[in-house]
Amino acid sequence: MPLDPSFVGRTYPPTAPYLVGREKIREFASAIGATDAAHHDPAAAQALGHPDVVAPPTFPVIVTMAASRQIIEDPALGVDYSRLVHGDQRFAYTRPVVAGDELVCTNTIEDVSTRGGHGFLTTRTDVSTVGGEPVVAVWARYVIRGEA
Repeated sequence: MPLDPSFVGRTYPPTAPYLVGREKIREFASAIGATDAAHHDPAAAQALGHPDVVAPPTFPVIVTMAASRQIIEDPALGVDYSRLVHGDQRFAYTRPVVAGDELVCTNTIEDVSTRGGHGFLTTRTDVSTVGGEPVVAVWARYVIRGEA
């Protein structure tokens, strides 16, 4: 089933809040080999003007991938998850993510197209604090492979 282009511009309800934990940031930083002290040591982060440890730039993928289920699992859109491939991702920061942030995600479908028998889906996830402070916008492009 092809993707429904009428979904372009659709925005989904905000997700439940995600509390960013210090240990989660440390674990993520260690997993990706990010050794900067500001990712591990609160004193180092505070010396740089942050209230607590700072998440590596790709950390928001933890919350945005979970939030993207709103879109991927929307039966009316027509995504066959068994054929989905993650194609691209980019981040535009307003400020860094730090331990103690309580984040919500709002997903919007920015583009739906078909090329060469494959579906292309571009989403934007606006990540903000529960108080409404913008933190980062994350764009993802998914390819839904066509039938062989």
